[in-house]
Amino acid sequence: MKIATWNVNSIRSRIDHVTNWLRQHSIDVLCVQETKVTDADFPRSPFEELGYHLEISGQKSYNGVALISRSRSAPGTVSPLTQVSRGFAAVLGDSVADLDEQKRVITGVLDDVRIVNLYVPNGSSIDSDKYIYKLRWLAVLHDYLTALRNESPNLLVCGDFNIALEDRDIHDPKNREKQVMATEAEREALRKVLAIGLTDAFRKFTAEGGHFSWWDYRTGGFQRNRAGGLTITTCRQV
Repeated sequence: MKIATWNVNSIRSRIDHVTNWLRQHSIDVLCVQETKVTDADFPRSPFEELGYHLEISGQKSYNGVALISRSRSAPGTVSPLTQVSRGFAAVLGDSVADLDEQKRVITGVLDDVRIVNLYVPNGSSIDSDKYIYKLRWLAVLHDYLTALRNESPNLLVCGDFNIALEDRDIHDPKNREKQVMATEAEREALRKVLAIGLTDAFRKFTAEGGHFSWWDYRTGGFQRNRAGGLTITTCRQV
């Protein structure tokens, strides 16, 4: 089983990049974040023509997540994923339903693996309401994943976490404790999530520094291998 994750920063703007990549790689499930489009306007046909099925949860201009899975029947008909749900409230109830106004969570089961695709809030700045929102969101994420793991021991969590978990995840960590996406509170919240029985797969196979999974395209970060203040972290059960 091959599962990939990609923050596409607008699925409509990146549709050619994504479909061309899928033509070149045999992927069972592609988890995408920041689709930035309502469900009604999601570009379905290019994926369905390639034999993929879509499970989506989107909103206009912001956020949005999708599970793009290879159909095992006629293209675009029956999803190979089962037990699909969207948002925290589907698992934890209405007390957290307000967090689902932003479309950031989708999950489904392929064979015996529970796949969770996330787009964690950015947090904006440490003195903003968005930072407080992010910390609450991460606390609820812990409860959400704990509930899923109790039902599905084979749990894989992927997406854009908007957190640099360690200093080696940042090209230059100077003053990082004052920067959103690398504060101790965010790191501790993510460590608590990992502690339910998950491990960072990226660091499991690439332990040394100098390797990153996100670069700021606006500053030529990829060309200079200068990672920004966050990492896209893929987690899986230990």
